[in-house]
Amino acid sequence: MQNNRTFFQSFIRNPMGMIGFFGVLLIVLLGIFAPTIAAYPKGYGTEILVAPGSGMLFGTDNLGLNVFAEVVWGARSSLYVSAIAVLVAAVIGLPAGLISGYKKGKIGSVIDGLIDIFLTLPVLPLMIVIAAIVGSSIINVAVVIGLFSWPSLAKVTRNATLRISEMQYIEAAKCLGIPSYRIIFKHILINVAGPVLVNLTLIMATAVLSESGLSFLGLGDPTTWSWGAILKKAWDASAVIDTPNPWWWWLWPSVFIMFYVISFNLLGTGINEILNPKSRE
Repeated sequence: MQNNRTFFQSFIRNPMGMIGFFGVLLIVLLGIFAPTIAAYPKGYGTEILVAPGSGMLFGTDNLGLNVFAEVVWGARSSLYVSAIAVLVAAVIGLPAGLISGYKKGKIGSVIDGLIDIFLTLPVLPLMIVIAAIVGSSIINVAVVIGLFSWPSLAKVTRNATLRISEMQYIEAAKCLGIPSYRIIFKHILINVAGPVLVNLTLIMATAVLSESGLSFLGLGDPTTWSWGAILKKAWDASAVIDTPNPWWWWLWPSVFIMFYVISFNLLGTGINEILNPKSRE
């Protein structure tokens, strides 16, 4: 309890962490309360390519749809994709990192080799190929992103596990005959939570970048609003290079993608500075 209180007190005094926290909180609130904030954008509107104003906060697109509504619902899609990607990465990466760091024999070497192999793969081209094969539903895209996100989490978990497994209380647990799975998941897991949490915030950020990239390439879910899908529609309609330019159509989703990524990165940086003060030196 004392450690938790100390962590929160340090976090509140960390400017980057707090900025990131409030940025993430804003995105989460937008995603949760999207139906209350704006009606789901569908069909056609009568006001086409209207610039931002009092009536249309972010303007309208070439179908007369409210860009603000598209961005708000895009926040929900981004959070959904990020959450699934993190879940997939954690289900694979955490056990892999824990086991490879604790078991230093053949099992650990095999898992460590697999981690290194996955880390050297060209991620984006493989994501494009697999997403094209399995289909473009939002769940498929999120799972594909998660499948290529677990190696970094596994590597961080493994490095932390290697350090902790050499501590005296772990050696004492082994001498007492406590089963390996209990040592790994009861005693080691809780002590690697810090670096794991930092890495998960980075996966949340990169998941949105990956989803936006796939959507922009036409491999996203066409039935769901996402920030990448909005950019794709704007590009296909030549809105990016049109004169006069409907800048509001592509600017706002770009701003929110950047805001989302920066917020999660600042949150992760703040957490890392508290848990690892030497990183500031």
